[in-house]
Amino acid sequence: MTPFKLTEEFVEEIEQLIEQNNDAELNSMLDAVHYADVAEIINELDETKATYLIKLLGSDKTSDVLTELDEDIREAILGNLSSQEIASELDELDTDDAADIIGELPKEQIQDVISKIEDREHAKDIVDLLRYAEDSAGGLMAKELVKVNENWNVLTCVKEMRAQAENVTRVHSIYVVDDEDKLKGRLSLKDLLTTSTKTHIKDVFIKNVDSVNVNEDPEEVARIMTKYDLEAIPVVDEIGRLVGRITIDDIVDVIKEEAERDYQMAAGISRGVEADDSIWELTKARLPWLIIGMFGGIGAASIISSFQEVMNTFPILLIFVPLIQATAGNVGVQSSAIMVQGLANNTVKGEILNRLLKEFTLALINGIAIAAIVLVISHFFFRTSYLISLTLCVALISVIIIAALIGTFIPVFLDKRGVDPAVATGPFITTGNDIFGILIYFSIAKMILGI
Repeated sequence: MTPFKLTEEFVEEIEQLIEQNNDAELNSMLDAVHYADVAEIINELDETKATYLIKLLGSDKTSDVLTELDEDIREAILGNLSSQEIASELDELDTDDAADIIGELPKEQIQDVISKIEDREHAKDIVDLLRYAEDSAGGLMAKELVKVNENWNVLTCVKEMRAQAENVTRVHSIYVVDDEDKLKGRLSLKDLLTTSTKTHIKDVFIKNVDSVNVNEDPEEVARIMTKYDLEAIPVVDEIGRLVGRITIDDIVDVIKEEAERDYQMAAGISRGVEADDSIWELTKARLPWLIIGMFGGIGAASIISSFQEVMNTFPILLIFVPLIQATAGNVGVQSSAIMVQGLANNTVKGEILNRLLKEFTLALINGIAIAAIVLVISHFFFRTSYLISLTLCVALISVIIIAALIGTFIPVFLDKRGVDPAVATGPFITTGNDIFGILIYFSIAKMILGI
């Protein structure tokens, strides 16, 4: 099957058919299109046309499309649907997706929508999920799963599994519980098929099973599932009862959102925003770090002004200020980015002193290599004296070492104090190293040049 590629011409054709109320042609065009691609189409339409298309689609496809839409578009469309229409779509969704959509509704509408869901057991599960915080395993899990009692025999087990599987889109694992619903292990499908129908499940199930608590952080869940290559992981409550499962598709979303958030923080954006957000939202996200950078620049300017005598005597030193600042900023960002990645993946092991020593050695090697190149360029291209060239070399090596140590230490320091270390890779490190770089540069110049 050829991947769908959205074009402007296709969107324009859809819009024309909507304006003509040509439902038959619309259904014909979209019938074979995957729901994720339909969502991509709807994201390009205005609110009125998007709502029209949602109402036109069959209920089974509409529910899937809603989960793939951009949040702003989905919110606008839901605002144009009645509580009964929303409830009808939620009946077709897994409980985790249904709970996510209900959570976006106005508080006064939530109860009305839940009361109109026909499958009362489904509604009960959705309400149960709404109790959990969004940033927890409970808020991420779905209630649909297949579980069997350890005291059942294989024949009973198969009958019960058939009944349960009707409500599960994909069966990743068969979980084993006791009479109190406490998770005991998992059941291998191979063992189930090759075992006598009279054998009890407790005699054949696998006792070792990875699970997470309902209050576990989604990032930790993602780390566990990634480490052990799991397609799904069971979720238990405080007393070990099986209450749901988290599947790999939800974890992919968590990893994607975390990567986007860390990227924005590294770029100096203090909150999650998108390109089409309002100017006010974008301003609130960007301005705080820009102000920090401004004060950093003022600090660097103040340091430069305090070395007025050095600059008056050797004005050529000013030519190399951008080199010092750029090198300090780049080295700091490189070091902090590696540390942030290591902390996120839980691969940073051992004492921090050993880590700093390793970074010091690496920075020294890099510093000497860069200083050697600058020595040749400054002496032969800029015609600087040996003392000026020596000043540049010593300053560069010192700046690279200090910047690397700062970039390594700050993320670890923030992580140990419960602060997301991703903030260290942004203007915080860059601005700090700019200031330290200038201070080190002119201090070394003053000592070597004897001013």
